[in-house]
Amino acid sequence: MITWPGERAIEIDRPDATGWLRLVVRLLCVVLVSALLLLPLLAVRALESDGGRRSIVGFACRLALRVLGLRISVRGTVMQQSGGLVANHCSWLDVIVLNSVQGAYFVSKAEVRDWPLCGVLARAAGTVFIRRRVMDALLQKLMFAARLKRGHRLLFFPEGTSTDGLRVLPFRSSLFAAFFDEEFRGDHWIQPVCLAYSAPPGRRRDFYGWWGNASFIEHAAMIISAPRQGRVEVTFHDPVPVANYADRKQLSRVCEACIGSTLDACLNIESAPINVRPSMRDVSTGIRPASETGRDVEARPIGVDSVKRGSVSLADRQSIPSS
Repeated sequence: MITWPGERAIEIDRPDATGWLRLVVRLLCVVLVSALLLLPLLAVRALESDGGRRSIVGFACRLALRVLGLRISVRGTVMQQSGGLVANHCSWLDVIVLNSVQGAYFVSKAEVRDWPLCGVLARAAGTVFIRRRVMDALLQKLMFAARLKRGHRLLFFPEGTSTDGLRVLPFRSSLFAAFFDEEFRGDHWIQPVCLAYSAPPGRRRDFYGWWGNASFIEHAAMIISAPRQGRVEVTFHDPVPVANYADRKQLSRVCEACIGSTLDACLNIESAPINVRPSMRDVSTGIRPASETGRDVEARPIGVDSVKRGSVSLADRQSIPSS
């Protein structure tokens, strides 16, 4: 289990009677919709219709967010190039949030395959399941390469574990290895994506975080039964060409620094909680300091509320208001 300095045990608030009723109603809505969409999803996957898969999965996740009441706002745009997206990892909610706004294939730990409902939906959606062990590094690379050859855009969490949502843990560079294969390196890009959760009023700042030994069922029950939800800001940064980097470790550090500085700005954290991150104004990092565009978006209680078009610069990130 991955830990960090100052880590403490997660606090799980158990639902009261009204909370359990709320949980049951919300779950029934999600299960019903999932069941209705499962057969069409399996059909489009058999036909290898990537557009159909994206539409069905995206609709289901947007509906789940609407039922839950979690507000979401989006900055930037999803890249159109081949390659992968990398994001910080807070909890199981990340998959629903990201699927609601983009259509890449997720990379997930193998254990998710056997989770109730989630595992069935993950398999139907074409998720890539891996075991994060050193001995399986070559197998992971081959699995990634096979998907990239099929034109799939992959999305993975390089931290290798979920966190309290208030920090970014060091990225594992092994997950970037497939993109440096000579067959792909010149044609593929990586897009850093930041997820910043704000807790509901009166709740702990790490309300959405899932870490340590907390069970999935208990944590999900706490989130789903909550009478009020908070919000999540999703920031899509400019994608960077893999060919611009000497190796996977350099690219990994750049993505980690970019996402970390954005998370700090979104949460209004003055200093990095784990390590010192390089300046995003340094052109050697490979992250373009794009022009400042538009205004900050406001979240509304629907699936995908609003999208700020255009690239996201450091100046843009510093202007994100804290909750």
